[in-house]
Amino acid sequence: MSTQDQKQLGKTLWDIADQLRGAMNADDFRDYILSLFFLRYLSDNYEAAAKRELGKDYPQIAKDDKQTPLSVWYKSNKADVAEFEKQMRRKVHYVIEPQHLWNSIAELARTQNGELLDTLLKGFKYIENESFESVFQGLFSEINLNSDKLGKNYEERNKKLCNIIQKIAEGIAGFSSDNDTLGDAYEYLIGQFAAGSGKKAGEFYTPQQLSTILSKIVTLDSQDPKSGKKKKLDNVLDFACGSGSLLLNVRKQMGQHGIGKIFGQESNITTYNLARMNMLLHGVKDSEFEIHHGD
Repeated sequence: MSTQDQKQLGKTLWDIADQLRGAMNADDFRDYILSLFFLRYLSDNYEAAAKRELGKDYPQIAKDDKQTPLSVWYKSNKADVAEFEKQMRRKVHYVIEPQHLWNSIAELARTQNGELLDTLLKGFKYIENESFESVFQGLFSEINLNSDKLGKNYEERNKKLCNIIQKIAEGIAGFSSDNDTLGDAYEYLIGQFAAGSGKKAGEFYTPQQLSTILSKIVTLDSQDPKSGKKKKLDNVLDFACGSGSLLLNVRKQMGQHGIGKIFGQESNITTYNLARMNMLLHGVKDSEFEIHHGD
């Protein structure tokens, strides 16, 4: 996908966010839309891995069938589900049940299903509890789906979530779901929310222009800067990493295999969760980074 298309996806999502948040504080709405966007990424990645794992046993369904292939497989292979999830946990390090996949959630939103909120809540909990603890534990902890900010009662909150998810699903349907595209769109959204946060933005986001300059300095050979950047960095650490944009920029400068391991620390729990999502969205494997919540 071209740079122009990547920017267009980010703009599309930002327009949706701006349109739907209503009277909700932008920082609060940021956490909802970014988490839902992240669920889309996790689902796409999981379904692709499941297709590789199941091979010829992966169901082929008609275009007008609203079921996901995995939901069809689960129904027909109940005795094999536990072993399948064990393999998926070993290979991709997380598990999503069919009813919690993005396409299943989007279909509930499209039909204004009254069970969407409960289903989404259970899905977030399942991903956290049934995946590798170091990366996924508490990942959605700051997303309060029962908040009065979404509505005064369950019905209002469910309706609001249906509208948000339906608009996101429609808005991103025509775009690629590869890591670069989704990662850049995620960064674009973080930047847009940061721009509206004034002084608070520095808590979670380093502007790309500044981030690029800093990352190029970091990659230089400190003993002989004139010789250019190093071929490899054993580790890179940002002890106040915010949403991880600076760490990702260093990785971009060094290339996918140019850094041994990425380390980060963030004291704000919400921003700490954003950083972990940001790493995964950019295709950084959970074995390649450690982001810690601390000060």
